[in-house]
Amino acid sequence: MTQRILVTGATGTVGRHVTALLAESGAEVRALARRPAALPPAVEGVPADLSAPGSLRAAVEGVEAVFLVWPFASAEGLETVLAAVAGHARRVVYLSSAAVRDHERQAEELIERSGMEWTFLRPHAFAANALRWAERIRAGQAVREPYGRAAMALVHERDIAAVAVRALTRDGHAGAVHELTGPHSLTQTEQAHVLGEVIGHSVRWEEASPDEARRGMLARGWPAAAVDGVLRAQAAMTAGPARVTTTVEEVTGRAARTFRSWVSEHADAFRPAARLSDLG
Repeated sequence: MTQRILVTGATGTVGRHVTALLAESGAEVRALARRPAALPPAVEGVPADLSAPGSLRAAVEGVEAVFLVWPFASAEGLETVLAAVAGHARRVVYLSSAAVRDHERQAEELIERSGMEWTFLRPHAFAANALRWAERIRAGQAVREPYGRAAMALVHERDIAAVAVRALTRDGHAGAVHELTGPHSLTQTEQAHVLGEVIGHSVRWEEASPDEARRGMLARGWPAAAVDGVLRAQAAMTAGPARVTTTVEEVTGRAARTFRSWVSEHADAFRPAARLSDLG
């Protein structure tokens, strides 16, 4: 029987792939969006806002499972949302993180008490985080950041989505905590090298001081607590290779995608635009 599944964050980095994969699988997909968005033809878009639980009534009506992205830095309000969801759905898959920050830990605890079958996804660093370097690389500038020796097992967003779809549509994942990584540990310097190899232009790494990086992030409007948390995490990652899990392959039957494959798919985001002189 066709399942009806609600996807929150349906246009986000992971959610858009969850939406597409579910639609391909034949599930009846309902995508929650605060504003109109481009969705696959078979997907039903429902306007709603997680910060206004009353708006969720139509979105949760008749759904059997929910892919939950909680986009706030606090778990405040989540309990009310879960109560609305639990009145219909029997299963929830929550996109947490390997860091399990305070609000994510609180969210997991609330979900455990919701009465629904739950699965937690705890991905490590996203391969897509490399896009923060794209503007500098396109301009031919060096990537200038601290902790070039920080090692990460970067995970492709489509692999996270594939695991989510298995947990949403198949039994055997209730109570599971899936820690997700890519197949290799790469330092930030090595990531820059891979980017250069794939796009055919050398990408230089320049080591910045943590203080310089902190000033830059604060100037861009980052909260001080978030800045300090990022820098602490990166410093810890210099201790050695990143932990690599085989969860993606165990759950999906397919080996996790490499960072190189992710770069190949997104190479145009990093390649310098053609100059008029290059076009003859």
